[in-house]
Amino acid sequence: MIEHSVEEFFQERKSAWLKKNVSTSMDEVEVREQELECERVFSLEQWLPSAAKRAGQISISTHPCTFSHPSSRKNKNGYASSVIANSEKNNDGYLRSGNVVVEADALGNAAALDVYKFLMLKMDDGQTLLSHIELDTDVAQQLLNIKSEPYASLKDGFLAMTNSQADSVTSSKIKQVYFPVDDSYHQLSILSASGVMFELRKRVDTIRFSEETKTARACEKNNEIFEGGYKLLLNLTTIGYGGTKPQNISVLNNQNGGKVHLLSSEPPKLAKRDIHFPSVDFFSQSIGYYQCRDLFYALHELFVNHKNDWNIRNERDEYYYAIVDRIIEKMWLVRSVSEAHYNPDTSQLNKNSKNVAL
Repeated sequence: MIEHSVEEFFQERKSAWLKKNVSTSMDEVEVREQELECERVFSLEQWLPSAAKRAGQISISTHPCTFSHPSSRKNKNGYASSVIANSEKNNDGYLRSGNVVVEADALGNAAALDVYKFLMLKMDDGQTLLSHIELDTDVAQQLLNIKSEPYASLKDGFLAMTNSQADSVTSSKIKQVYFPVDDSYHQLSILSASGVMFELRKRVDTIRFSEETKTARACEKNNEIFEGGYKLLLNLTTIGYGGTKPQNISVLNNQNGGKVHLLSSEPPKLAKRDIHFPSVDFFSQSIGYYQCRDLFYALHELFVNHKNDWNIRNERDEYYYAIVDRIIEKMWLVRSVSEAHYNPDTSQLNKNSKNVAL
């Protein structure tokens, strides 16, 4: 029994083939002949051997080199090696290969993209057809059991898509860096994780253009209440790969029209703060002599006058009160930022210092 996803795959290609090869000017006999030819072309006996031979024209890669330069796949040393990163998932807090579940990408002859789509079909158990072929499961053996070609020959042909070269080959068109290792350097070719890139685009587009977001924006426009609100991503940049031929870059690039979103990577804009929150002592770190300098000068002039009457004493007290007022004003300013800037792990102030009167 052929899996449902495989039947849909061939049905879509049959429909596309008939649409291209059958016209309204044909009579019934000609239409019937084209229908029979379509059935022959897309029969398992005919299509599978052809697809197995073409599979080697496509290389599965999680980090296609063509995102660095469209012509980087082939150079004088041959084809650049296809990189397949089999990173394990780990709760390490990093956005990296393995921590994001994405579809593997592929690059090569655009005429063989149908073979890639065939091998990436999800079977009823959630695994790809390629995985079933690699493991020789009953699903793979049942599908590839045809009279025109042995199973082993078909398997080897399809697995050519994942076979890596014995020697690693890079390209001068790929961005490279020398990374320090012990007392030497290791040369690295910087490649893009295309699956992660297009997963980002998928999630961004979901946030921006989902039906829920559209409904929320309509409510906002009409000044209506929408429970939950919606998210808004600002300062996005969209870049393109491949120009008018995105299929020359990779399969995923072609499926997404060659467009990738970039989130803003600017550093955060910090609000300027004129109030210095003390870590040891309020009087030495938050308020200083210069902030009351005019009052101290006035007091000095008063003291050197050597007068001691009722008016002099009242004037002296007024200067004292003014100094205390400035200290209290600074105290309340420090308290206004205490919640955001007091850190009990690093501050030498008592944990109650941010709330007690000074």
